[in-house]
Amino acid sequence: MAHPKRKISKTRRDKRRTHYKATVPQIATCPTTGEAHLYHRAHWHEGKLYYRGQVLIDNSEAEENLA
Repeated sequence: MAHPKRKISKTRRDKRRTHYKATVPQIATCPTTGEAHLYHRAHWHEGKLYYRGQVLIDNSEAEENLA
């Protein structure tokens, strides 16, 4: 098995890890509802599933039919 010949210093270790960074998620605002959501993701708002400003699924109609 491979063994390190010398101990790697904290500075050298940390220099190697400088590229591993946490990225801030990009937040978009829906033009229809004004709801904040992640880019390229559908989001629920008041019983409706929206994607790019259009309703994909409307659960509010299903709840009215059950009642």
